[in-house]
Amino acid sequence: MKRTGSEPVTARSPLRMRLWFSVWGLVWAAFGTTVFALTGRTGWAVACGVLCLAIATDLAMIVRHLRQGPHYQPGRAIPPYEPPRTPGTPRTPPRGP
Repeated sequence: MKRTGSEPVTARSPLRMRLWFSVWGLVWAAFGTTVFALTGRTGWAVACGVLCLAIATDLAMIVRHLRQGPHYQPGRAIPPYEPPRTPGTPRTPPRGP
């Protein structure tokens, strides 16, 4: 099946929504780590701690992309990027001999 649109290639991540989901997940993972550590369930505390680190890393990347500006989080006035050209397709038409 041939692709008819440019969405899969030029899809933009909703970074602000991901930011808030990451904050929410970080709060719950930190809460879980604390509760499991206090109740003596070391395995679950370690699992929540690892999850906390993964969420914190994702949160750092999201903030980095947001600070890089419209390339990563364009506004509504910026049109989608053109899909990349297939290998072997020249960017400019070839000139005559």
